[in-house]
Amino acid sequence: MQFSEVVPNLAGISDQLSIVRSICHKDPNHGGGNHYMMTGAPTPVPVACGAFVTFHPSFGSMVSFDRGIRNGLPAYMSMPEVSRSGGPNFLGGQHAPFVIGGYPNSKSFQVRDVVLPQGISEGRAASRRELRAALDGMKRFRDKLADDPAVTFDQYYQQGVDLVLSPQAQAAFDIQREDEKLRDSYGRNDFGQRLLLARRLVEVGVSFVTVYNGGWDHHTKIFESYKGDKLKQLDQGMAALISDLGQRGLLEKTLVVLLGEFGRTPKVNKDAGRDHWPHAMSVLMAGAGCPGGAVIGATDAKGYYASENVYKPEDFAASLYTKMGIDPAQSLHTNTGRPVQLVSNGRLIKELFV
Repeated sequence: MQFSEVVPNLAGISDQLSIVRSICHKDPNHGGGNHYMMTGAPTPVPVACGAFVTFHPSFGSMVSFDRGIRNGLPAYMSMPEVSRSGGPNFLGGQHAPFVIGGYPNSKSFQVRDVVLPQGISEGRAASRRELRAALDGMKRFRDKLADDPAVTFDQYYQQGVDLVLSPQAQAAFDIQREDEKLRDSYGRNDFGQRLLLARRLVEVGVSFVTVYNGGWDHHTKIFESYKGDKLKQLDQGMAALISDLGQRGLLEKTLVVLLGEFGRTPKVNKDAGRDHWPHAMSVLMAGAGCPGGAVIGATDAKGYYASENVYKPEDFAASLYTKMGIDPAQSLHTNTGRPVQLVSNGRLIKELFV
């Protein structure tokens, strides 16, 4: 297992990592590749690089659908924004991620809209909710086929109320409660502190957290870029997250995944960069029974194509769902009643289940 000199912290915990080097697909576009790796399903039409679409439920939304709210906390959260294909599609708006924006490294960081406004007591807030309910005479259509937006709004509203009134949520969002040395270990930057906040959310029962960290499309000057702060922050933050989960006894039941939408060309281009290359990519995994110190699969000698133990995104999806206790072979139904298989022809990455 070889690591670049710019990721010494991940190298230091290599005995806890599984690296799958042979996942591949055929979509070289950011939008399509993101969709494939965030849902386990290819896009039915070409998707432009900047598009935000979800033709199939994302992993987080499906976990939310399967597990539901716990302790007033949504099952699916995303920071600092939603991944391009992180939406629920036909599962409904109540299974979209709760988005935590802002800058958690800031001393004034607060999660917006999760506390009662100043001057409004809990009793007064309850009276206002009762008044709203009394004035709301809109008819609701509970039939799933009706896809009534008023019902979806009601569910959103109730989730918001539960979040505001949940002491577990309020405690989890207050990152200032963490030990200063532990915060330092994650890195005093927004990415590192988002990872720490993710650990706090998992600790109180949030089932799926995405920390979206874009900006890796280095078609030019890749060697200069990777010696900068961005990769250093990823190295420090990810290593701290995995170590912290392990020390708290949470790693055995928490799956940590680090991935992008595709790999990069083995050949450096004329601008000292690397271009899109979906034919071979690596995914780092830790926890949830994944074997430590494991390298799974291989490419050809020049790194162009996955050549040993080749897996596709459907296999990755089937493995992730299985680790989460969700049957990947089950059929769902759209709001028009059409059956849709959660994962089509996915097989387990067997080396992750030893």
